[in-house]
Amino acid sequence: MASDLTDLPENPPVGIFDAPFDSALSERYLVYALSTITARSLPDVRDGLKPVHRRLLWAMRLLRLDPAAGYKKCARVVGDVIGKYHPHGDQSVYDAMVRLAQDFALRYPLVDGQGNFGNIDGDNAAAYRYTEARLTQVAIDLMDGLDEDATEFRPTYNGEEQEPELFPGAFPNLLANGASGIAVGMATSIPPHNAAELLDAAIALIDDRGVDPLTFVRGPDFPTGGLVVDPPAVLREAYNTGRGGFRVRARWTIEREKGGAWQIVVTEIPYGVPKGKLIEQIAGLINDRKLPILADIRDESDAEIRVVLEPRSRTVDPQVLMDGLFRLSDLETRVPLNLNVLDKDRTPRVMSLRDALAAWVDHQFVVLRRRTEHRLGKIADRLELLGGYIIAFLNLDRVIEIIRTEDEPKAVMMDEFQLTDRQAEAILNMRLRSLRKLEEMELRRERDALEKEQATLTALLASDAKQRTRLKRDFTRIRDRYGAETALGRRRTTIEEQAAARDIPLEAMIDREPITVILSERGWFRAMKGHVDLSAPETLKFKEGDGPGFAFHAHTTDKLLLAAANGRFYTLAADKLPGGRGFGEPVRASIDLEGSVGIVALLRAAAAAKLLVAASDGRGFIVAASEVIAETRKGKNVMTPKPGARLTVVRPVAPGDDYVAVIGDNRKLAIFPLVELPEMTRGQGVQLQRYREGGLSDARTIVFAEGLSWTMGGDSGRTRTESDLTAWRTARGAAGRMPPTGFPRDNRF
Repeated sequence: MASDLTDLPENPPVGIFDAPFDSALSERYLVYALSTITARSLPDVRDGLKPVHRRLLWAMRLLRLDPAAGYKKCARVVGDVIGKYHPHGDQSVYDAMVRLAQDFALRYPLVDGQGNFGNIDGDNAAAYRYTEARLTQVAIDLMDGLDEDATEFRPTYNGEEQEPELFPGAFPNLLANGASGIAVGMATSIPPHNAAELLDAAIALIDDRGVDPLTFVRGPDFPTGGLVVDPPAVLREAYNTGRGGFRVRARWTIEREKGGAWQIVVTEIPYGVPKGKLIEQIAGLINDRKLPILADIRDESDAEIRVVLEPRSRTVDPQVLMDGLFRLSDLETRVPLNLNVLDKDRTPRVMSLRDALAAWVDHQFVVLRRRTEHRLGKIADRLELLGGYIIAFLNLDRVIEIIRTEDEPKAVMMDEFQLTDRQAEAILNMRLRSLRKLEEMELRRERDALEKEQATLTALLASDAKQRTRLKRDFTRIRDRYGAETALGRRRTTIEEQAAARDIPLEAMIDREPITVILSERGWFRAMKGHVDLSAPETLKFKEGDGPGFAFHAHTTDKLLLAAANGRFYTLAADKLPGGRGFGEPVRASIDLEGSVGIVALLRAAAAAKLLVAASDGRGFIVAASEVIAETRKGKNVMTPKPGARLTVVRPVAPGDDYVAVIGDNRKLAIFPLVELPEMTRGQGVQLQRYREGGLSDARTIVFAEGLSWTMGGDSGRTRTESDLTAWRTARGAAGRMPPTGFPRDNRF
């Protein structure tokens, strides 16, 4: 397909030609795709630039916008670029220039802007007629060598000018500043890194191509700071394959205030996240109550970022709050790595970190040799002229005579003194004031110095070892300019492994406050603020004909388990209970429970890890409390009693309990080991006690060695304990025997 394009005549005929549509379309699309890939979207591995960036910097260099020079209007630069080198839209060229000047977008800015070049909030730059710019020292280092034939030049699009194909400077721009772009069928995304670390790795690669760059390169170094929280294995995999990504989090601290209050201050945000949109995003979470434990967000930023997060109360766990924000907002983002670049043959491919650094080092070797050869050529030219000057001084009188008497002095001098054309021309162009003895001494001194330099450079070209030494020296010089001790070179991003943001537990989303839960006999429930005295008569007020059912202390963060006689368990959120004023509301309005089904138990889900459940026919089992929590109004079917039976007992199993005590309506007591009772998630269970008539009255777990205790009747409040339970110890499913003397007549433990 490509050969068809190259075989086209130089001046093809004009007209309409018949051709298969698919082949014509594919040929033209291929040309477009290759142009997009190689001349627009992918950076070159050798200088890390796309054509538009390279042309911008080249135009600014020709305008002499050095760091020590004054600023010039960006409109002047953009005009030169689109008029001479890059025939595209002025806005796209200016946008590229703006990014090169933004210190929050580029780790090492290449353009020094004056005026409004946008900000980290996401605001756009001012129009190019209002802004001014010049080059930075980084750009000068990147272009170092352009005057020394260090790289090839090519004609511009109209053939009127010349532009460099690449930049030769010893600054690792590709990895230091990163790049991003979307081509046809491929893309690139390279985060910025620390230049000093890259140069340390490059120095090591000069002598040993098998060295691991990650010994020196710790990870990305974003201009906006933050933390990279991935484990080392993830970083290594990404850099070794050239594909992957990095989890980047904001940097935050806790500021304590008087009275125990506190607030979180975010000082660095993830790379590429506009601060204004981030604040809007978090404010939306507050308004939508997706993160109830966060009360407010304030932007107190000036030149430095300062975003203040105010919790709902001082009891909120700061780490839980930040985990919620990491999951729900851009305070944690994933920065992709796709090291897809153009190699030295202009072929796109994905490289590892070692491959990219090695390709850049190889390019620097080429640059070093080209610059050396260029300098040797300059020295040879100068030595040629110096040789002619010295001959002229040694034969000054004869030279003057020839010039005064001969019609063609140039030819005569060339013939008499064996001069070259350039030497003779240079002698004829000498100024009279150069004809002094001091000048001859200076010429000889200059010739000796140049011959010495020539010998040194010739030896450099002939020795790979000398080239490696020279390149390491050059890299070290650049590295010192961007070292960790400098303001620009100091690492900004911390590499620190951290666990993934946790799911926010329900209790963390609610302010923890004490409440008293009350459920009446007829199913009316309410929650009173605080832990009130349950023995006070004014606490337990009910409607006429109603009475007490269940009452206990809890917290708003608790989940409550309600067990119905049909064996279903329901879950209630303590913070959603109706207030303590009046008589409350019917519990059946919150769950799908028929009015004819009685309520057996109401307890805190965290009261015990396991529960003993038993039906009226004497069957039961142990169930984990976590297994009975229901997520819907319909509840969860746990106990499935036989026809005619119903769930009657739901009791927490206390830690250390080792026996089960069961008593029936026939007033028979049986005690058997807890290990004989299976743990299930649902079902009918096994037989706890055998009855000839009646059924199960009550059951509970006990510590056998501590005996069995019960409260005596009347107002005395005395408790009686039967310490020796051997007489009632039996196997599970036995009938049992009469309880100890004084056991309550209602057959309840």
